Amino acid sequence: MSKVVISLKIFPSDITIDLTLLKRKIEKSLPEHASVYQFEEEPIAFGLTALIAHIIIPEEKSGELDQIEKDFKRIDEISEIETLMIRKV
Repeated sequence: MSKVVISLKIFPSDITIDLTLLKRKIEKSLPEHASVYQFEEEPIAFGLTALIAHIIIPEEKSGELDQIEKDFKRIDEISEIETLMIRKV
């Protein structure tokens, strides 16, 4: 069974957001068949740092990107989400 990696850029709602706590909330909000492969931090401007989340899901579940984004938008500490890349691994 092949897998898909989805890379999302996640913008915190404020510069004071604890990114470690935000990472935990992101991981907990994922469906059970999805997992975070890696987080990266990208400085944006004026002290704001975006998270790049690389999420792995089974290929047959790849249509669930919309649901994952909706679940992330329910997290108060997230202001915006941008899909960077979707690729098969």
